[in-house]
Amino acid sequence: MYCQKLKREADALEKPPFPGELGEKIVQNISKEAWQMWLAQQTMLINENRLTPFEPEARALLKAEMEKFLFSDDAQAPEGYVPVDK
Repeated sequence: MYCQKLKREADALEKPPFPGELGEKIVQNISKEAWQMWLAQQTMLINENRLTPFEPEARALLKAEMEKFLFSDDAQAPEGYVPVDK
């Protein structure tokens, strides 16, 4: 399948990783590799912003960031983030 994030052919996800219409859009357009990249980004966002994922505000933020990360070029690291290797 053609991965919209990687802009190349890649292995497809086996099932929607998210419920509803958005999950269907992800499974049709995003590869396993790109989804793993999102999971790493999500972990960074949770840690850097000290989010509690079960809180509605945090979930809404993560969903918005997920859509930006997977379907646009607007995703950025959290403000003040410094990679571990620096």
